[in-house]
Amino acid sequence: MTQANQDKDDFISPEAESYSAAAEVGFVRKRRTRFERGWIELKKAPLSALFGLTVICIYMFIALFAPIIAPYGEADVFPTPYGPWSPEHWFGTDQIGRDVWTRLIYGARNTMGIALVTTLLSFIIGGGLGLVAAINRSWLDQFLSRAVDVLMAIPSLIFALMLLSIFGSTVSSLIVIIAVLDSTRVFRLTRSVAVNVVVMDYVEAARLRGEGIGWIMRREILPNIMPPLVAEFGLRFCFVFLTIAALSFLGVGIQPPTADWGSMVRENASLIQFAQYDLTAALTPLLPAAAIALLTVAVNFVVDWFLHKTSGLRDEH
Repeated sequence: MTQANQDKDDFISPEAESYSAAAEVGFVRKRRTRFERGWIELKKAPLSALFGLTVICIYMFIALFAPIIAPYGEADVFPTPYGPWSPEHWFGTDQIGRDVWTRLIYGARNTMGIALVTTLLSFIIGGGLGLVAAINRSWLDQFLSRAVDVLMAIPSLIFALMLLSIFGSTVSSLIVIIAVLDSTRVFRLTRSVAVNVVVMDYVEAARLRGEGIGWIMRREILPNIMPPLVAEFGLRFCFVFLTIAALSFLGVGIQPPTADWGSMVRENASLIQFAQYDLTAALTPLLPAAAIALLTVAVNFVVDWFLHKTSGLRDEH
């Protein structure tokens, strides 16, 4: 060994002498946590998805902390009806003197909360029955499918108006009626995607092992149809959200004094005719309408991104 090689070996550390290719491969293939994987996907998300996520997070924060953020009570009445925009009332007051900004904040909690509960209930009903129909494939499948076809043949908004007129415009009635009507769409989607999974070998193997229908639905079928159901959940939330706002606008949805964006549009709609005298007054009924539109667009942006991620498609650069 020459002196140069001896000098080179003197600079090799013990760590370098104990280098292992297997150890390096094992380090590189270390399993990331869900948070790490989610953060990586979030950094690669398009601007539209980031915008949608930001808007949804802001709305959720406002809905959760509405009593802290709102400057006044939800039903507090002030002496001046249709008051102008001012430091005391940022967006003025409504037809009986309630602060519009406060009711916008509480409207986020009420409208979004009821829409979320309604959507969850519709997925429990429609998703559960859709899975049962896909697995059963007998007279029960035919009965459920034909019943859903009958319900879908009736315009949902007109049917909801009729049922609310019969059972009353309470929050519980609103949630149950819209959830049942909307579960028909969830049933159709769940059944259509589950039918393709039911015929797979691993589902048949679970049946031969003697597993029950509940276990097969929960462990074999549901995980394989989750991406389209999650995307449908976002779209269903938007439709339910808009349906509740439409019913409130028609006067049979969320009843006063509970704040709701749909009823706020109806209550302040007459201010639009005063646009030539006071532009801010004309903008007042447009604020809840803009809140509805912004949330709908944000949810659709996120759903589009999620569908793109789960479909396996890749952008060509």
